[in-house]
Amino acid sequence: MPSTVQWFEDMETGTTLRRPAFERMQHAIFDGTVNTVVVWKLDRLSRRQHEGITLLADWCERGVRVVAVTQQIDLHGALGRMIASVLFGLAEIEMEYRQERQAAGIAVAKRRGVYRGRQKGTTKARPRRATVLRSRGFTVPEIAHALQISERTVFRYLAEAST
Repeated sequence: MPSTVQWFEDMETGTTLRRPAFERMQHAIFDGTVNTVVVWKLDRLSRRQHEGITLLADWCERGVRVVAVTQQIDLHGALGRMIASVLFGLAEIEMEYRQERQAAGIAVAKRRGVYRGRQKGTTKARPRRATVLRSRGFTVPEIAHALQISERTVFRYLAEAST
């Protein structure tokens, strides 16, 4: 029987499970069309220990095999889940340390008068483009999809344009 490969590639961060491609993969797993998940690193799935372990437990109950390429581990069985638990915990600690270091660096830069925040116009899409699409009758979800930004960002762009 020929095997098929489905690719699910997200550009979003692993700090949330609310990612378009991840949600499509979850549906495919739920439907039974995916029985093996191969990830580059385990923290690509989740950077939160609780979410990661819950996710793996659900997948294991469904008979899904998870393989992390760079860590060279197959997370099948009890030993695999135990190793995954440790790796998810380390990913969460690493994320928290990075956030603390970033906040400390920003605080120092603000005290020195160097930091002024992210400059306007450094986003993926131009705010004016959202206004043009809205004037053409596009809905907020359609604009978000077209510009590859979140709905929240669309609302912010539209609010800025109306002021």
